[in-house]
Amino acid sequence: MEAYINVNPDEFQRFKAEVGDAPITMLNLLKYKDLVEETGQTGKEGYSAYLNAASPFLESVNAKVLFFGSPKHMLIGPMDEALWDAVIIVQYNSFSDFFKMVNSEGYPSHLRAQALQDSRLIHCKSIQ
Repeated sequence: MEAYINVNPDEFQRFKAEVGDAPITMLNLLKYKDLVEETGQTGKEGYSAYLNAASPFLESVNAKVLFFGSPKHMLIGPMDEALWDAVIIVQYNSFSDFFKMVNSEGYPSHLRAQALQDSRLIHCKSIQ
């Protein structure tokens, strides 16, 4: 099974061109590593360290964590499919705020990458 941790550059360019500078909502699906070799922590502990380190960056662009939790029951879908470990929904005021945050000096993306076995980052648009 292929894992996804890093941004797809081509899709990122399409995303950037489409959203302009409107508010954006990002859905994060996370699968933690059992063990982060670099730290000896579990992936869940490592991701918690990432969130703590990333909080000032989120605050600096007034991003809002709308939801952070773990899926519990597959009500519709294959019962043999493993659920993600965590789901986070974050809202940013604009693409430029999101871009500024993830490209800020000191942004702890390495902690995110260390903690995760697999992930999805999905831009979601409100249906009007």
